[in-house]
Amino acid sequence: MFHVGGARSALYNWAVARQQPGGKFVLRIEDTDQARNKPEWIDGIISALAAIGINESDPAFEGPYFQSQNADRHREAGLQLFAAGKAYYCDCTREQVQERTGSQQLGYDGFCRERGLEYVEGRALRFRTPDEGATVVVDLVRGEPSFPNSAIEDFVIARGDGSPVFLIANVVDDLDEGITQVIRGEEHLSNTPKQQLLWEALGATSPVWAHLPVIVNEKRQKLSKRRDKVALEDYIAEGYLPEALVNYLMLLGWGPGGDIEIRPYEELERLFRVKDVNGSSAFFDVKKLSAFNGEYLRALSPEAFAEACGPWLAAPYAPWKPEAYDAAAFATLAELAQTRLAVLSEITKYVDWYFLDEAPEDEASWTKAMKPGAEDIVKDARARYATAEWNAETLKTVLEEVAAAHGLKLGKAQAPVRVAVTGRTVGLPLFESLELLGRERTLARLDAALAKLAG
Repeated sequence: MFHVGGARSALYNWAVARQQPGGKFVLRIEDTDQARNKPEWIDGIISALAAIGINESDPAFEGPYFQSQNADRHREAGLQLFAAGKAYYCDCTREQVQERTGSQQLGYDGFCRERGLEYVEGRALRFRTPDEGATVVVDLVRGEPSFPNSAIEDFVIARGDGSPVFLIANVVDDLDEGITQVIRGEEHLSNTPKQQLLWEALGATSPVWAHLPVIVNEKRQKLSKRRDKVALEDYIAEGYLPEALVNYLMLLGWGPGGDIEIRPYEELERLFRVKDVNGSSAFFDVKKLSAFNGEYLRALSPEAFAEACGPWLAAPYAPWKPEAYDAAAFATLAELAQTRLAVLSEITKYVDWYFLDEAPEDEASWTKAMKPGAEDIVKDARARYATAEWNAETLKTVLEEVAAAHGLKLGKAQAPVRVAVTGRTVGLPLFESLELLGRERTLARLDAALAKLAG
Protein backbone atom coordinates (compact mmCIF):
# COMPACT_ATOMS: atom_id res chain seq x y z
CA MET A 1 0.00 0.00 0.00
CA PHE A 2 1.10 3.57 -0.67
CA HIS A 3 2.36 5.21 2.55
CA VAL A 4 1.14 8.76 3.19
CA GLY A 5 4.78 9.74 3.71
CA GLY A 6 5.59 8.46 0.23
CA ALA A 7 2.58 10.37 -1.09
CA ARG A 8 3.88 13.60 0.46
CA SER A 9 7.36 13.02 -1.01
CA ALA A 10 5.79 12.34 -4.41
CA LEU A 11 3.73 15.54 -4.24
CA TYR A 12 6.78 17.63 -3.36
CA ASN A 13 8.77 16.07 -6.22
CA TRP A 14 5.83 16.58 -8.58
CA ALA A 15 5.55 20.26 -7.64
CA VAL A 16 9.28 20.87 -8.18
CA ALA A 17 9.30 19.01 -11.51
CA ARG A 18 6.31 20.95 -12.84
CA GLN A 19 7.81 24.27 -11.73
CA GLN A 20 10.82 23.72 -13.99
CA PRO A 21 10.59 24.28 -17.77
CA GLY A 22 10.71 20.75 -19.16
CA GLY A 23 10.97 19.31 -15.65
CA LYS A 24 10.35 15.58 -15.20
CA PHE A 25 9.02 13.54 -12.32
CA VAL A 26 10.65 10.13 -12.64
CA LEU A 27 8.92 7.05 -11.26
CA ARG A 28 11.37 4.21 -10.72
CA ILE A 29 10.30 0.84 -9.35
CA GLU A 30 13.20 -0.51 -7.31
CA ASP A 31 12.35 -4.15 -7.80
CA THR A 32 15.59 -6.02 -7.25
CA ASP A 33 14.19 -7.62 -4.08
CA GLN A 34 11.90 -10.23 -5.63
CA ALA A 35 10.17 -11.00 -2.34
CA ARG A 36 8.87 -7.43 -2.23
CA ASN A 37 7.97 -7.18 -5.90
CA LYS A 38 4.57 -8.10 -7.33
CA PRO A 39 2.86 -6.67 -10.44
CA GLU A 40 -0.29 -5.78 -8.47
CA TRP A 41 1.79 -3.68 -6.05
CA ILE A 42 3.25 -1.74 -8.96
CA ASP A 43 -0.26 -1.14 -10.29
CA GLY A 44 -1.20 0.03 -6.81
CA ILE A 45 1.60 2.61 -6.78
CA ILE A 46 0.60 3.97 -10.17
CA SER A 47 -3.11 4.13 -9.29
CA ALA A 48 -2.35 5.77 -5.92
CA LEU A 49 -0.23 8.40 -7.65
CA ALA A 50 -3.03 9.00 -10.13
CA ALA A 51 -5.48 9.45 -7.25
CA ILE A 52 -3.46 12.42 -5.99
CA GLY A 53 -3.11 13.94 -9.43
CA ILE A 54 0.23 12.50 -10.55
CA ASN A 55 -0.80 10.97 -13.86
CA GLU A 56 1.17 8.98 -16.41
CA SER A 57 -0.47 11.04 -19.17
CA ASP A 58 1.03 14.31 -17.90
CA PRO A 59 4.07 15.53 -19.89
CA ALA A 60 5.98 15.94 -16.61
CA PHE A 61 5.63 12.22 -15.81
CA GLU A 62 8.39 9.86 -16.89
CA GLY A 63 8.54 6.14 -16.31
CA PRO A 64 7.97 3.79 -14.78
CA TYR A 65 11.52 2.51 -15.00
CA PHE A 66 12.45 -0.81 -13.41
CA GLN A 67 15.70 -1.12 -11.51
CA SER A 68 16.00 -4.81 -12.34
CA GLN A 69 16.28 -3.96 -16.04
CA ASN A 70 19.47 -1.99 -15.39
CA ALA A 71 21.32 -4.75 -13.51
CA ASP A 72 24.11 -5.03 -16.10
CA ARG A 73 24.93 -1.35 -15.70
CA HIS A 74 25.05 -1.74 -11.93
CA ARG A 75 27.59 -4.56 -12.23
CA GLU A 76 29.56 -2.60 -14.81
CA ALA A 77 29.82 0.37 -12.45
CA GLY A 78 31.10 -1.87 -9.66
CA LEU A 79 33.78 -3.34 -11.95
CA GLN A 80 34.70 0.18 -13.06
CA LEU A 81 35.34 1.19 -9.45
CA PHE A 82 37.38 -1.99 -8.87
CA ALA A 83 39.51 -1.35 -11.95
CA ALA A 84 40.17 2.21 -10.76
CA GLY A 85 41.27 1.00 -7.31
CA LYS A 86 38.25 2.57 -5.66
CA ALA A 87 36.80 -0.77 -4.63
CA TYR A 88 38.24 -4.13 -3.58
CA TYR A 89 37.13 -7.69 -2.99
CA CYS A 90 36.71 -9.07 0.49
CA ASP A 91 36.26 -12.62 1.73
CA CYS A 92 35.69 -11.81 5.42
CA THR A 93 32.67 -13.25 7.18
CA ARG A 94 30.71 -11.24 9.70
CA GLU A 95 31.93 -13.51 12.46
CA GLN A 96 35.56 -12.94 11.50
CA VAL A 97 35.10 -9.15 11.57
CA GLN A 98 33.42 -9.34 14.97
CA GLU A 99 36.21 -11.54 16.29
CA ARG A 100 38.88 -9.07 15.15
CA THR A 101 37.06 -5.94 16.41
CA GLY A 102 35.64 -7.55 19.52
CA SER A 103 32.27 -5.89 18.84
CA GLN A 104 29.05 -6.43 16.96
CA GLN A 105 28.56 -2.68 16.73
CA LEU A 106 31.72 -1.62 14.93
CA GLY A 107 31.73 -1.64 11.14
CA TYR A 108 34.13 -3.35 8.80
CA ASP A 109 37.79 -2.96 9.80
CA GLY A 110 39.36 -2.77 6.32
CA PHE A 111 41.18 -6.10 6.65
CA CYS A 112 41.10 -6.91 2.91
CA ARG A 113 41.96 -3.42 1.65
CA GLU A 114 45.51 -4.25 0.58
CA ARG A 115 45.23 -7.99 0.00
CA GLY A 116 44.71 -7.58 -3.73
CA LEU A 117 41.99 -10.20 -4.00
CA GLU A 118 40.34 -10.93 -7.34
CA TYR A 119 36.73 -11.92 -7.69
CA VAL A 120 35.68 -15.47 -6.98
CA GLU A 121 32.28 -16.68 -5.89
CA GLY A 122 31.60 -15.61 -2.32
CA ARG A 123 33.78 -12.48 -2.26
CA ALA A 124 31.94 -9.20 -1.76
CA LEU A 125 33.00 -5.97 -3.45
CA ARG A 126 33.61 -3.13 -1.00
CA PHE A 127 33.94 0.58 -1.71
CA ARG A 128 37.24 2.10 -0.53
CA THR A 129 36.09 5.01 1.63
CA PRO A 130 38.65 7.88 1.83
CA ASP A 131 40.69 7.68 5.04
CA GLU A 132 40.67 11.38 5.79
CA GLY A 133 38.40 14.38 5.51
CA ALA A 134 34.63 14.51 5.59
CA THR A 135 31.75 14.17 3.19
CA VAL A 136 29.54 17.23 3.27
CA VAL A 137 25.98 16.81 2.08
CA VAL A 138 24.44 20.02 0.74
CA ASP A 139 20.78 19.60 1.67
CA LEU A 140 18.01 22.10 0.90
CA VAL A 141 16.22 21.19 4.14
CA ARG A 142 19.05 20.11 6.48
CA GLY A 143 21.72 22.63 5.56
CA GLU A 144 25.19 21.11 5.18
CA PRO A 145 25.56 18.14 7.53
CA SER A 146 29.14 16.80 7.61
CA PHE A 147 30.02 13.12 7.95
CA PRO A 148 33.64 12.23 8.90
CA ASN A 149 34.93 9.69 6.42
CA SER A 150 36.60 7.83 9.28
CA ALA A 151 33.09 7.02 10.55
CA ILE A 152 31.99 5.55 7.20
CA GLU A 153 33.05 1.93 6.84
CA ASP A 154 34.18 0.39 3.56
CA PHE A 155 30.65 -0.56 2.61
CA VAL A 156 29.60 -3.42 0.33
CA ILE A 157 28.50 -2.46 -3.20
CA ALA A 158 28.20 -6.00 -4.63
CA ARG A 159 27.37 -9.23 -2.82
CA GLY A 160 29.34 -12.46 -2.94
CA ASP A 161 27.26 -13.67 -5.91
CA GLY A 162 28.15 -10.53 -7.87
CA SER A 163 24.72 -8.87 -7.54
CA PRO A 164 24.89 -5.13 -6.79
CA VAL A 165 23.36 -3.77 -3.58
CA PHE A 166 20.83 -0.96 -3.45
CA LEU A 167 23.35 1.83 -2.83
CA ILE A 168 25.21 1.50 -6.12
CA ALA A 169 22.09 0.51 -8.07
CA ASN A 170 20.39 3.67 -6.87
CA VAL A 171 23.31 5.89 -7.82
CA VAL A 172 23.74 4.34 -11.28
CA ASP A 173 20.02 4.61 -12.01
CA ASP A 174 19.98 8.26 -10.93
CA LEU A 175 23.01 8.89 -13.15
CA ASP A 176 21.54 7.12 -16.18
CA GLU A 177 18.14 8.76 -15.80
CA GLY A 178 19.56 12.25 -15.43
CA ILE A 179 18.24 12.85 -11.91
CA THR A 180 19.14 16.35 -10.75
CA GLN A 181 17.09 16.60 -7.54
CA VAL A 182 16.30 13.96 -4.94
CA ILE A 183 13.53 14.83 -2.48
CA ARG A 184 12.94 12.00 -0.04
CA GLY A 185 12.33 11.08 3.58
CA GLU A 186 14.71 11.90 6.41
CA GLU A 187 15.41 8.21 7.05
CA HIS A 188 17.51 8.13 3.87
CA LEU A 189 19.90 10.84 5.07
CA SER A 190 22.24 8.26 6.61
CA ASN A 191 22.71 6.66 3.16
CA THR A 192 23.45 9.94 1.45
CA PRO A 193 27.17 10.35 2.26
CA LYS A 194 27.82 6.86 0.88
CA GLN A 195 25.84 7.63 -2.26
CA GLN A 196 27.60 10.95 -2.66
CA LEU A 197 30.97 9.20 -2.41
CA LEU A 198 29.86 6.80 -5.14
CA TRP A 199 28.76 9.68 -7.37
CA GLU A 200 32.17 11.31 -6.97
CA ALA A 201 34.00 8.03 -7.55
CA LEU A 202 32.07 7.56 -10.79
CA GLY A 203 33.18 11.01 -11.91
CA ALA A 204 29.77 12.67 -11.68
CA THR A 205 28.17 15.48 -9.69
CA SER A 206 25.60 14.32 -7.18
CA PRO A 207 21.99 15.60 -7.33
CA VAL A 208 20.62 18.34 -5.11
CA TRP A 209 19.47 16.62 -1.92
CA ALA A 210 16.43 17.43 0.21
CA HIS A 211 15.49 15.18 3.12
CA LEU A 212 11.97 15.76 4.38
CA PRO A 213 11.00 15.67 8.07
CA VAL A 214 9.68 12.43 9.47
CA ILE A 215 5.89 12.20 9.91
CA VAL A 216 4.78 11.28 13.45
CA ASN A 217 1.54 10.30 15.21
CA GLU A 218 -0.08 11.99 18.22
CA LYS A 219 2.49 10.34 20.52
CA ARG A 220 5.28 11.82 18.39
CA GLN A 221 6.24 8.35 17.19
CA LYS A 222 7.18 7.83 13.56
CA LEU A 223 4.14 6.69 11.58
CA SER A 224 4.32 2.92 11.34
CA LYS A 225 2.17 0.56 9.27
CA ARG A 226 2.26 -1.86 12.20
CA ARG A 227 0.71 0.68 14.55
CA ASP A 228 -0.94 3.48 12.56
CA LYS A 229 -3.21 3.85 9.55
CA VAL A 230 -0.68 4.95 6.95
CA ALA A 231 -1.94 3.77 3.55
CA LEU A 232 -3.25 6.46 1.22
CA GLU A 233 -5.72 3.92 -0.20
CA ASP A 234 -7.21 3.33 3.27
CA TYR A 235 -8.01 7.01 3.67
CA ILE A 236 -9.60 7.19 0.23
CA ALA A 237 -11.59 4.02 0.99
CA GLU A 238 -12.85 5.65 4.18
CA GLY A 239 -14.19 8.59 2.24
CA TYR A 240 -11.47 11.23 2.28
CA LEU A 241 -11.46 13.16 -0.98
CA PRO A 242 -8.14 13.00 -2.85
CA GLU A 243 -8.18 16.81 -3.13
CA ALA A 244 -8.36 17.14 0.66
CA LEU A 245 -5.60 14.58 1.16
CA VAL A 246 -3.36 16.41 -1.30
CA ASN A 247 -3.98 19.75 0.41
CA TYR A 248 -3.25 18.31 3.85
CA LEU A 249 -0.18 16.30 2.81
CA MET A 250 1.37 19.33 1.13
CA LEU A 251 1.24 21.16 4.46
CA LEU A 252 3.02 18.43 6.45
CA GLY A 253 6.30 20.25 7.04
CA TRP A 254 5.69 23.21 4.74
CA GLY A 255 3.30 26.12 4.53
CA PRO A 256 2.63 28.82 1.94
CA GLY A 257 2.49 31.55 4.57
CA GLY A 258 -0.55 33.46 5.81
CA ASP A 259 -3.61 32.06 7.55
CA ILE A 260 -5.23 30.34 4.57
CA GLU A 261 -4.70 26.56 4.64
CA ILE A 262 -7.45 25.33 2.32
CA ARG A 263 -6.01 25.92 -1.13
CA PRO A 264 -6.29 24.16 -4.52
CA TYR A 265 -3.30 22.09 -5.54
CA GLU A 266 -2.44 24.38 -8.44
CA GLU A 267 -1.91 27.24 -5.99
CA LEU A 268 0.10 25.09 -3.59
CA GLU A 269 2.26 23.87 -6.47
CA ARG A 270 2.99 27.43 -7.57
CA LEU A 271 3.94 28.53 -4.05
CA PHE A 272 5.92 25.46 -2.97
CA ARG A 273 9.65 25.83 -2.31
CA VAL A 274 11.74 22.95 -0.95
CA LYS A 275 14.04 25.34 0.90
CA ASP A 276 11.07 26.46 3.00
CA VAL A 277 10.33 22.96 4.31
CA ASN A 278 10.67 22.77 8.09
CA GLY A 279 13.23 20.21 9.27
CA SER A 280 11.25 19.35 12.42
CA SER A 281 9.00 16.30 12.53
CA ALA A 282 5.49 16.79 11.11
CA PHE A 283 2.44 15.66 13.12
CA PHE A 284 -0.12 13.69 11.10
CA ASP A 285 -3.28 14.98 12.77
CA VAL A 286 -6.23 12.86 11.63
CA LYS A 287 -8.70 15.29 13.24
CA LYS A 288 -7.26 18.15 11.22
CA LEU A 289 -7.33 16.02 8.07
CA SER A 290 -11.01 15.30 8.76
CA ALA A 291 -11.66 19.02 9.17
CA PHE A 292 -9.97 19.66 5.83
CA ASN A 293 -12.08 16.94 4.25
CA GLY A 294 -15.27 18.40 5.68
CA GLU A 295 -14.42 21.75 4.07
CA TYR A 296 -13.92 20.06 0.71
CA LEU A 297 -17.17 18.10 1.05
CA ARG A 298 -19.14 21.27 1.79
CA ALA A 299 -17.62 22.93 -1.26
CA LEU A 300 -19.04 20.27 -3.60
CA SER A 301 -22.21 20.95 -5.55
CA PRO A 302 -25.23 18.98 -4.24
CA GLU A 303 -25.06 16.77 -7.32
CA ALA A 304 -21.33 16.10 -6.92
CA PHE A 305 -21.76 15.38 -3.22
CA ALA A 306 -24.57 12.90 -3.86
CA GLU A 307 -22.48 11.18 -6.53
CA ALA A 308 -19.44 11.00 -4.22
CA CYS A 309 -21.60 9.25 -1.59
CA GLY A 310 -22.55 6.54 -4.08
CA PRO A 311 -20.12 3.79 -3.00
CA TRP A 312 -21.43 3.92 0.60
CA LEU A 313 -25.06 3.54 -0.44
CA ALA A 314 -24.67 -0.02 -1.70
CA ALA A 315 -23.30 -3.32 -0.41
CA PRO A 316 -21.28 -4.01 1.63
CA TYR A 317 -21.73 -0.67 3.41
CA ALA A 318 -25.51 -0.24 3.21
CA PRO A 319 -27.48 -2.26 5.83
CA TRP A 320 -30.79 -1.88 3.96
CA LYS A 321 -32.28 -4.01 1.20
CA PRO A 322 -31.29 -2.79 -2.28
CA GLU A 323 -34.93 -2.33 -3.28
CA ALA A 324 -35.50 -0.01 -0.30
CA TYR A 325 -33.15 2.62 -1.66
CA ASP A 326 -34.88 5.72 -3.03
CA ALA A 327 -32.65 8.08 -5.04
CA ALA A 328 -35.09 10.99 -4.82
CA ALA A 329 -35.31 10.68 -1.04
CA PHE A 330 -31.55 10.43 -0.78
CA ALA A 331 -31.14 13.66 -2.75
CA THR A 332 -33.11 15.43 -0.01
CA LEU A 333 -31.20 13.65 2.75
CA ALA A 334 -27.89 14.49 1.09
CA GLU A 335 -28.66 18.20 1.27
CA LEU A 336 -29.19 17.85 5.02
CA ALA A 337 -26.09 15.69 5.49
CA GLN A 338 -23.56 17.61 3.42
CA THR A 339 -22.82 20.18 6.13
CA ARG A 340 -22.35 17.50 8.78
CA LEU A 341 -20.05 14.89 7.27
CA ALA A 342 -16.31 14.78 7.90
CA VAL A 343 -15.76 11.72 5.68
CA LEU A 344 -18.01 10.19 3.05
CA SER A 345 -18.29 6.84 4.83
CA GLU A 346 -20.32 8.56 7.57
CA ILE A 347 -23.21 9.03 5.15
CA THR A 348 -24.49 5.50 5.80
CA LYS A 349 -25.27 6.08 9.47
CA TYR A 350 -26.81 9.46 8.68
CA VAL A 351 -29.39 8.01 6.28
CA ASP A 352 -29.83 4.32 7.12
CA TRP A 353 -32.87 5.03 9.35
CA TYR A 354 -34.82 6.16 6.32
CA PHE A 355 -34.22 3.10 4.14
CA LEU A 356 -34.59 0.51 6.93
CA ASP A 357 -37.97 -0.92 7.88
CA GLU A 358 -37.36 -0.09 11.53
CA ALA A 359 -35.16 2.37 13.38
CA PRO A 360 -31.55 1.16 13.79
CA GLU A 361 -30.71 -0.28 17.20
CA ASP A 362 -28.05 1.62 19.08
CA GLU A 363 -28.13 0.72 22.75
CA ALA A 364 -25.80 3.53 23.80
CA SER A 365 -28.12 6.11 22.20
CA TRP A 366 -31.19 4.40 23.65
CA THR A 367 -29.76 4.41 27.17
CA LYS A 368 -28.71 8.04 26.88
CA ALA A 369 -32.05 9.32 25.58
CA MET A 370 -34.63 7.11 27.25
CA LYS A 371 -34.27 8.33 30.81
CA PRO A 372 -37.14 8.67 33.32
CA GLY A 373 -39.82 10.86 31.77
CA ALA A 374 -38.86 9.98 28.20
CA GLU A 375 -41.85 7.68 27.80
CA ASP A 376 -44.26 10.52 28.54
CA ILE A 377 -42.51 12.76 26.01
CA VAL A 378 -42.76 10.11 23.29
CA LYS A 379 -46.39 9.34 24.18
CA ASP A 380 -47.46 13.00 24.03
CA ALA A 381 -45.51 13.64 20.82
CA ARG A 382 -47.11 10.57 19.24
CA ALA A 383 -50.61 11.75 20.16
CA ARG A 384 -50.13 15.24 18.75
CA TYR A 385 -48.28 14.07 15.63
CA ALA A 386 -51.23 11.83 14.76
CA THR A 387 -53.27 14.88 13.70
CA ALA A 388 -50.70 17.66 13.20
CA GLU A 389 -50.06 19.25 9.82
CA TRP A 390 -47.09 17.33 8.38
CA ASN A 391 -44.31 19.79 7.72
CA ALA A 392 -41.05 20.50 9.53
CA GLU A 393 -42.12 23.85 10.96
CA THR A 394 -45.33 22.50 12.48
CA LEU A 395 -43.65 19.35 13.77
CA LYS A 396 -41.13 21.52 15.58
CA THR A 397 -43.82 23.74 17.09
CA VAL A 398 -45.72 20.68 18.31
CA LEU A 399 -42.65 19.27 20.07
CA GLU A 400 -41.88 22.67 21.60
CA GLU A 401 -45.36 22.60 23.12
CA VAL A 402 -44.79 19.08 24.41
CA ALA A 403 -41.48 20.14 25.92
CA ALA A 404 -43.04 23.18 27.62
CA ALA A 405 -45.80 21.03 29.08
CA HIS A 406 -43.14 18.91 30.75
CA GLY A 407 -40.99 21.83 31.85
CA LEU A 408 -38.25 21.04 29.38
CA LYS A 409 -36.37 22.85 26.65
CA LEU A 410 -36.78 21.60 23.11
CA GLY A 411 -33.33 20.00 23.05
CA LYS A 412 -34.21 17.70 25.96
CA ALA A 413 -37.53 16.72 24.43
CA GLN A 414 -36.00 16.05 21.04
CA ALA A 415 -33.64 13.31 22.24
CA PRO A 416 -36.16 10.51 22.95
CA VAL A 417 -38.15 11.32 19.80
CA ARG A 418 -34.99 11.33 17.68
CA VAL A 419 -33.79 7.99 19.04
CA ALA A 420 -37.26 6.46 18.64
CA VAL A 421 -37.37 7.46 14.96
CA THR A 422 -33.72 7.43 13.78
CA GLY A 423 -32.08 5.16 16.37
CA ARG A 424 -29.35 7.64 17.34
CA THR A 425 -28.90 10.74 19.45
CA VAL A 426 -26.96 12.51 16.69
CA GLY A 427 -28.09 12.89 13.11
CA LEU A 428 -29.74 15.09 10.54
CA PRO A 429 -32.11 17.93 11.46
CA LEU A 430 -34.95 16.13 13.24
CA PHE A 431 -38.02 17.86 11.91
CA GLU A 432 -36.94 17.85 8.28
CA SER A 433 -36.21 14.13 8.76
CA LEU A 434 -39.69 13.49 10.18
CA GLU A 435 -41.30 15.36 7.31
CA LEU A 436 -39.45 13.21 4.79
CA LEU A 437 -40.13 9.95 6.64
CA GLY A 438 -43.88 10.65 6.64
CA ARG A 439 -46.61 10.42 9.24
CA GLU A 440 -47.32 6.71 8.96
CA ARG A 441 -43.72 5.54 9.36
CA THR A 442 -42.99 8.10 12.10
CA LEU A 443 -45.99 7.03 14.18
CA ALA A 444 -45.09 3.36 13.72
CA ARG A 445 -41.63 3.98 15.10
CA LEU A 446 -42.93 6.01 18.03
CA ASP A 447 -45.30 3.12 18.80
CA ALA A 448 -42.42 0.64 18.63
CA ALA A 449 -40.41 2.77 21.06
CA LEU A 450 -43.35 3.00 23.47
CA ALA A 451 -43.74 -0.77 23.38
CA LYS A 452 -40.07 -1.21 24.16
CA LEU A 453 -40.23 1.33 27.00
CA ALA A 454 -43.30 -0.39 28.43
CA GLY A 455 -41.51 -3.72 28.23
